[in-house]
Amino acid sequence: MKVIVLNCGSSSIKYQLFDMPSSKVIAKGLVDKIGLKGSLIKHTRGSESPVIIEGEILDHQQGIEYLLGILISEKHGSLKKISDIQAVGHRVVHGAEEFSGSVIINEEVIAALEKSSELAPLHNPPNLKGIYAMQQLLPDVGQVGVFDTAFHQTMPEHSYLYAIPYVLYEKYKIRRYGFHGTSHSYVSARACEILNVDISTQKIITCHLGNGSSLAAILNGKSYDTSMGMTPSEGLIMGTRTGDLDPGALLYIAGKEDTSINYTNTLINKFSGLLGISGVSSDMRDLEVAAAKGNHRAQLALDMFAYRVKKYIGSYAAALGGVNIIVFTGGIGENDTETRKKVLNGLEFMGVSIDAEKANVRGKEAIISADDSPVKVLVVPTDEELMIARDTYELVS
Repeated sequence: MKVIVLNCGSSSIKYQLFDMPSSKVIAKGLVDKIGLKGSLIKHTRGSESPVIIEGEILDHQQGIEYLLGILISEKHGSLKKISDIQAVGHRVVHGAEEFSGSVIINEEVIAALEKSSELAPLHNPPNLKGIYAMQQLLPDVGQVGVFDTAFHQTMPEHSYLYAIPYVLYEKYKIRRYGFHGTSHSYVSARACEILNVDISTQKIITCHLGNGSSLAAILNGKSYDTSMGMTPSEGLIMGTRTGDLDPGALLYIAGKEDTSINYTNTLINKFSGLLGISGVSSDMRDLEVAAAKGNHRAQLALDMFAYRVKKYIGSYAAALGGVNIIVFTGGIGENDTETRKKVLNGLEFMGVSIDAEKANVRGKEAIISADDSPVKVLVVPTDEELMIARDTYELVS
């Protein structure tokens, strides 16, 4: 079965075409700068080098029309006809409390997603655009929604509730939802496969570190707690997001700056985090270069980021009653050896012992803890698209 996976952002569409159940990636790419000047599609067929196709792309439907055209083109295509696609899997960021697993998309599901868009106004609307487009372009093909929040629906009440009047939870469902669930689910399961242990007996802390970052405490294969909250703004310091912030400080800033709600939202999501601290960049690589040249604020941003991750690992070890496995994933977690070193340094009291030679690994699966380390530490590149493809294949089949 040919399954296409779509991850629609506000001005981009990431896509992968799978042959299931073999999980072989036939083609993949990125539709970028939708509705902006310089629109393009970066497309890769199999193991070939990527090609860049430029052209005006006004909206998501047009972007999907173009990428489908590429998939059946004589020069760059992998399919004979569009009808060879038998299922479509969509990454959907927020499923609220309605969805604790992946679902076949129908009108009832779409209505629920439209309602929950107010919980993720930057993410769910573009996710829905991909669904609407595929309804028009492939009306007879089954579509599946796979939710970032679904994995975390196993959290107990004492983990996901906020200490606000309970009536506000009942009225507006204000609670911790968590994100990156597909990634946390994949890397925790994959780590147990690598170690040849039963996930249902393990206490695992997964660290998805990238421009958006979150940790998850996973008890016996189920999410017990996670650092992101009702929105992706809570928790770790991120590229441009504040992470944990005293709400009193936010009110104080709003009063002093006389800011609107929209401006305040932009402040905490777009101008804060690593960028706000350093004044240099939201990219860890840029900060490391600047810090090496003596930029104090760049070094401060790096130190604050690693400290926050370390603090969450410690708190989650306490919440789980210990830890057996720590997993690093995401762009920073998979590739930044210095950040991993900073995070893990000082955790020897928890039973973490790192092999310096093994730890010097980037972008591939590896056990980086010493052979005799009581806590096993791994790097596992995430593969959210594969998880989406698997769920889609199983449901449509």
